[in-house]
Amino acid sequence: MQNQSKNHIDFEEIYISFYPRLKRFAQEYVVNEADAENIVQDIFLSLWEKREFISAELNLTSFLFTTLKNKCIDFLRHRIVVQNAANKIQQEFEWTMQLKLQSLEEFDEQIFTKNDIESLIQNAIQSLPEKCRQIFIMNKIEGKKQKIIAQELQISVNTVENQMTIAYRKLKQILKDYLPLFIFLFI
Repeated sequence: MQNQSKNHIDFEEIYISFYPRLKRFAQEYVVNEADAENIVQDIFLSLWEKREFISAELNLTSFLFTTLKNKCIDFLRHRIVVQNAANKIQQEFEWTMQLKLQSLEEFDEQIFTKNDIESLIQNAIQSLPEKCRQIFIMNKIEGKKQKIIAQELQISVNTVENQMTIAYRKLKQILKDYLPLFIFLFI
């Protein structure tokens, strides 16, 4: 019991002695005070969990600051990865918005005349491969579910799904200049 109490007192002394210095050091690099506190707390938790294995010959100052340096490096590397991912997501969002803006700006309102729309859609659908066109018409024009189409054509639902994917891809390419129309009609 005496030995356990001594370890507790030693740990408390180490904590009181090193915590402020470690926190200041960490805050110089990670900037945010709460992050610095969390890193230092993690170091002391690790030290507490390994207290039985720490010998008197250990240079505690060197051990704590080396551990802190490594934790700060890990933290900053993680932050860089997170920031890069956020930047990439932001760039993709901006690119998508720019594409949509350009599409709307270039969108010709005249295509909404009944004859033009019907002709445009008919030509696009007619350009699909035969089986693909048949499945697309059954699904989107006749309103049949993929399972029903599969049963009627005696094919798998997976084949129906694949053919619909092909149809969407080809129609999207054909109607790329009319993206809002494509979205409005088929999505």
